[in-house]
Amino acid sequence: MLRRDPLLRLTLDLLRPRWGRLLLACVLGVLSLSAALALAGVSAWLITRAWEMPPILDLSVAVVAVRALAISRGVLGYCQRLATHDTALRAAANARTGLYRRLAAAPEDEAMRLPSGELVARVGSSVDELADVVVRSVLPIVVAAVLSCAAVAVVAVISPGAAAVLALSLLIAGVLAPALTARAATAAETIAVQHRSDRDAATMLALEHAPELRVSGRLDEVIADVERHHHDWGRATDRAAAPAALAAAMPSIAIGASVVGAVVAGIALAPTTAPTTLAILMLLPLSAFEATTALPDAAVGLTRARIAARRLLELTESDPQARQRPAAPDVDLPPGGRLAVVGPSGAGKTTLLMSLADKLGGTTGRAAFFAEDAHIFETTVKDNLLVVRGDATDAELLAALRRVGLTDWLTGLPDGLATILEGGHTALSAGQRRRLLLARVLLSKFAVVLLDEPTENLDAADSDRILTEILTPGEWFTPEQTVVVATHHLPDTVACPVIRCLQPGSLVGG
Repeated sequence: MLRRDPLLRLTLDLLRPRWGRLLLACVLGVLSLSAALALAGVSAWLITRAWEMPPILDLSVAVVAVRALAISRGVLGYCQRLATHDTALRAAANARTGLYRRLAAAPEDEAMRLPSGELVARVGSSVDELADVVVRSVLPIVVAAVLSCAAVAVVAVISPGAAAVLALSLLIAGVLAPALTARAATAAETIAVQHRSDRDAATMLALEHAPELRVSGRLDEVIADVERHHHDWGRATDRAAAPAALAAAMPSIAIGASVVGAVVAGIALAPTTAPTTLAILMLLPLSAFEATTALPDAAVGLTRARIAARRLLELTESDPQARQRPAAPDVDLPPGGRLAVVGPSGAGKTTLLMSLADKLGGTTGRAAFFAEDAHIFETTVKDNLLVVRGDATDAELLAALRRVGLTDWLTGLPDGLATILEGGHTALSAGQRRRLLLARVLLSKFAVVLLDEPTENLDAADSDRILTEILTPGEWFTPEQTVVVATHHLPDTVACPVIRCLQPGSLVGG
């Protein structure tokens, strides 16, 4: 049953905390607050005993104990933070490494089915919130539970009635208040999750397609949309967090109730109890609540970590029916063969291409997949081309740029091949970016080459010409290289086997 909890599953599978180090942190945290609790008790005894003006030697042990406890509290607290943050940082690194490995091993559409802004949010903030649960939730809860029991036990030795009041007050401050806070946080997160997703998706749209949006006159509209989503997120969070105000007041009420209970018990015990004992009874409850002050934040951390765990599980363990991937068909494609995968957007061309990459790469040699949205680096034109083949000469680079129609563009650059593309893809128009990516393709010497929408954003004439040349042996690629192209359309002049994707999972040969 516990294994079904998303937070527990990912804590065990992704975070993989160092349990020994976490146990050490908990022990150090308990010792640190135990020192604070003992400091309150010894201080109460010392103040009351000093009022009775005994010989100074009677107070020397208590004075030394106060100093030792004050110093040990700080030292133990510092050591506890070192152990806790070491555990949390290592757990975060484990989580990111495990998540990236899962995404790398999963089908290609596992990650691509999400907008890039949503993907960034999940592998960024969600992992952070999941890792924070060790520092902000697990440790405070363990320490508060141990210290609360210890404080109630000590007070019970003096007055069972005061201990009962203290136990009830600790339950209010340490359980009821955090529960209300967590409920408010859940409401806030539930309402905000869509606003955050919409904001991040709109932000990434503005960042990735700024040139096209500026040309079409929609950039200001998209930026305004980002701001609107952000403001809506803030207002929704404020409304949902309103019940947390009551939870914030409850610890103060609980402390007051425990003090009143101690005073009443002290008055009843005054005729038969030493003044030093009564002083301990009065002051000890105040220190007992120090451990519960972090519990509302701990409850919020647990809530956010559980939501983050669900989002990460949706990313790595989505419903198979929702991400049906077409299996690689039985295609007789010998070395040097040509194949076109044709279909509309969303029909599953890219996922089919990835399936073919696995199959062809395993039978005919090294395979290279050239994605539609391949990255343009913020470096020189030359370096952007050399990423595909580092030994290419300048003459080969210039020939590739000429073949894809970028000669005039290159001539207009201040430093030619040495010109730095400031901002990466933002330094190019959509058509120039596509042609530069095609120049990379031309330089490829892989045995199997798979191209995803190689002529997107090009005019119809250039698109038809380039597709024809790519799929004609001896033009762009040697007759020994195997080439597979995914595209929306195919010129009538191309004669090669065709697989038509009508919808995800539906393939027609032609």
